[in-house]
Amino acid sequence: MLKRDNLPLGIVLGIFTPVLAFFLYYLLVFMPKHDVSLSEFMKLVLENRQTLPKLISVCLLLNGVIFYFYTRVRKDITAKGIFLVTMLYAITILLLKILHG
Repeated sequence: MLKRDNLPLGIVLGIFTPVLAFFLYYLLVFMPKHDVSLSEFMKLVLENRQTLPKLISVCLLLNGVIFYFYTRVRKDITAKGIFLVTMLYAITILLLKILHG
């Protein structure tokens, strides 16, 4: 699967990599410090509107790693898909910051 070079693969990777990073953040950073379930963690994040853009930004770091990997192995079309979705996430972050300060 990683040998393919196409836009849909990049879009799928760009969408699901931050979701994976979100769960990793919960498991490795938040859960050891606070004894809360995943549903309670998601409720906390959604209730605190200022935390949501920051958490999305942290989760996008993994997209940067995947993007770097695909550009290094010269899978440029897949990297374009990852970049496209990353920019959509960035626009979402900006909108959340504008709307919720």
